[in-house]
Amino acid sequence: MSTANKVTQIRKRDGRIESFQPEKISNAISKALKATGTQNGEAASKLAQEVIELINIRYPGQLPRVEDVQDIVEQVLMKAGYTEVAKAYILYRQQRTIAREAKRLIGVTDDLKLGVNAVNVLKHRYLQRDEKGNVVETPSQLFRRVAHAVSACDALYGATKEEVCRIEEEFYQLMANRTFMPNSPTLMNAGTDIGQLAACFVLPIEDSMESIFETLKHMALIHKSGGGTGFSFSRIRPKGDLVKSTMGVASGPVSFMGIYDQATGIIKQGGRRRGANMGILRIDHPDILEFITSKSRTGTLENFNISVAVTDDFMQAVNKDEEYALINPRNKEIVRRLHAREVFELITVSAWQTGDPGLMFLDRINKRNPTPDLGEIESTNPCGEVPLLPYESCILGSINLAQIVANGRIDWEKLKALTHSGIHFLDNVITANVFPLPQIKAATEQTRKVGLGVMGLADMLVQLGVSYASNEALDIGEQVIGCIFEEACKMSQILAEKRGAFPTFIGSIWDRPGALVMRNATVTSIAPTGSISIIADTSSGIEPLFAVAFVREVMEGVRLVEVNPYFEKIAKDRGFYSKELMTEVAKRGSVQSIDAVPPDIRSLFVTALDIDPEWHVKMQAAFQRHVDNAVAKTVNLPGDATPTDVWKIYMLAYNLGCKGITVYRYGSRPMQVLYIGNEQGKDNLVVADSGYAGGCPAGVCTE
Repeated sequence: MSTANKVTQIRKRDGRIESFQPEKISNAISKALKATGTQNGEAASKLAQEVIELINIRYPGQLPRVEDVQDIVEQVLMKAGYTEVAKAYILYRQQRTIAREAKRLIGVTDDLKLGVNAVNVLKHRYLQRDEKGNVVETPSQLFRRVAHAVSACDALYGATKEEVCRIEEEFYQLMANRTFMPNSPTLMNAGTDIGQLAACFVLPIEDSMESIFETLKHMALIHKSGGGTGFSFSRIRPKGDLVKSTMGVASGPVSFMGIYDQATGIIKQGGRRRGANMGILRIDHPDILEFITSKSRTGTLENFNISVAVTDDFMQAVNKDEEYALINPRNKEIVRRLHAREVFELITVSAWQTGDPGLMFLDRINKRNPTPDLGEIESTNPCGEVPLLPYESCILGSINLAQIVANGRIDWEKLKALTHSGIHFLDNVITANVFPLPQIKAATEQTRKVGLGVMGLADMLVQLGVSYASNEALDIGEQVIGCIFEEACKMSQILAEKRGAFPTFIGSIWDRPGALVMRNATVTSIAPTGSISIIADTSSGIEPLFAVAFVREVMEGVRLVEVNPYFEKIAKDRGFYSKELMTEVAKRGSVQSIDAVPPDIRSLFVTALDIDPEWHVKMQAAFQRHVDNAVAKTVNLPGDATPTDVWKIYMLAYNLGCKGITVYRYGSRPMQVLYIGNEQGKDNLVVADSGYAGGCPAGVCTE
C-alpha cells in the first residue's frame, strides 16, 4: 500500500484531530493480554500489526474515528481466538465510556485523563469559573496557572527568563503527573486576584473583648480565602470570673468558641471549602471539664476540632495517680485541684463518644520549637500537623509515594529529586503569597516555615508487598521520611545560599557551630491530604486503606464502584478476579473474611478497621521521628471499641514521642462521610462521600 493511502490522522471523540499513533494499539492489546493473564509480547505485536493493516485497508487515506479503530481491535482479537482478551478489552471500553459520560455530566473537559472523582473534586473546589459560575478551566490549565505563578518568583532571585520557563515546566509536571501536590489554597488561588496560598494559620486570642472579636474578624478573612485556623483559648478567664470593667462575670472560653463556630458556618468560604478550626485549651485551665465535653451534644462546635493541651506534669500525675492544679490565667492563682486520672478518663470517654478531644503534647512541642526566642507555641492548625506561633502560617505540599516504586523497589533517587523540587516549590509559594493580614506576612516571613509531607503510603506498601500492620512497614516508613527530611534540609540550605537564611535563623535550633544556614525554620509535616490525594488518585497521607472496594457518591444520582487498582490487578494476575467478587468486597470494604481471596493477599490488603489500633500509633510515631512539624493521623477504631482502648492509645502516643493524637470510633457521630454495610439507606454497600479519601470519617479535615 502506498504511503498516500495510509492512515496518518484520527478523529477523537470530542471532534479533535490527532496524529495516528500505532504504538497505542500495541499498548492497549498488551494491557488486555496482561489483564487476562496472557503474557505474550510477540502476540501483542502481531495482533497490533494486523489491526493496523485492516485500518489502512478500510480507511485508505481517510480519517477514522477512535471508535472505528477500537471496533477493529475487538474483531481481530475474536478472530485470533483470544475471546477472554476481547471481553477484557470490551469491558475496558465500557468502563471508559461510563467514565466519560460521568465527566460530561459533571461538566469538565478532562485533558489529563483523571479519575471521575478527581474531576468532580476539581470542579467543585479548584477550577476557575466565570461570573455566571461556569467552569472555564481544564485540569491542565489549572496546573499550568499554578506552575506559572509559583515559578515566577525565581526571577526575584536572579533566574533568567529561560531558567524560569524550565522551572515552570518542572513544577507543572509535578502536578500534572500527580507526583506532588501543594495544599488546596495554592491550587485554588495561585495566579488569581485572591492570591492567598497558605493552608493553615494560628491566631492569638488575649483576655479581652477587643482581642476576641478582632481575632474573629481575622478568622473570617482567612476562611474567606480558603485557609484554616487554630486558636488557643487558654488565656481567656474562666466562666464566672470577675470582669472588673463592668463588675459582671465572665462567660468563659467555651462560650466564645460557640461564636467562632457560628461565624465559620456562615462564611462558607465562597462555597468551595468550608471553614475549619482547631480549638485548644490547656489542661490546667479552670474550664477544662466544660471544654472536654463541649462536643457531647450533637450540632455543637461542628466547625471545630478540639484538643487538650496536656503538659508533662499532668501526664506524670496521671501515671502516679496524683492531683494537679487548675490555674486562673487572669491572675495565675490556683482555683482548685483535680484528680489527674479522673480528668484523663473523662477525656478518653468523650473521645470514645464523639471523636473529640484529641491531645496536644504541649511540652514536647515546645522542646522542639525551632525558634524559641520568638515565644512559646500554644496552638496548631486545624488538623494538628503544624504547631505555629501567633500569626504564623504554613505552606504544605505532599509527595505521592505510590509513584516512587519501580519494579517492586523504592526509587530513592526519584524520591530525592521530588523532595528537592517540593521544597523549592513551597519556598516560592511563601514569596508569591498574598497574605491576608500584615501581622501574618511579618510572622510567616521571619520563619518561612514549610511542611513537605507524603500521601500514598498505603499504596506504596501494597506495591512493595508489605502489610501496613508490620514492623517491616514501620521500618520502610521511617526510612522514607528520614530520606525526605535529610534531602529537604539539604535543599533548604541550597536555597539559603542563593536567597538568604530565614530572618530569625540566629537563635534558632539550626544556629549551631559549623552548621549551614537554613532557608526555612521547618521543612516537613504530614498532612491528612483529603482532596489532593483524590486528585492524585492515591491513598490519604500515611493512613491505611479505608476500603479495598466501595461505592463513591460522585454526584447526586451518580454512584460508581471504586476498586483499589492494585488489588484488581493482583486479582487478575492471580486468577481470582470476578465481577461478583468485586461486588462482595464493595459490600464489606474489607477482604479479611472472603475465602476467595488468598491468605497472603488478605494480609497485604488490610484496612484501617482491620488492623490493631496500636499499628496506627506506631506508624505515626515512626514518621514523627523525622518530622520537625507534626503528623496528622487518625486512629480509626471499630464500633465495639471501648474507652479503655482510647486510654491505651493516648498513653501509647505519649510514650512513643508523638506530638498529638486523635481517634475516631466508627459510628460515634450521627453523620459520617463513610458508611459500611446497610446503614443510612446505603444499600448494603460501603459508601464514601465524594470528598472522602481516608482518615477521620466525620472530622473537620483540611489539607
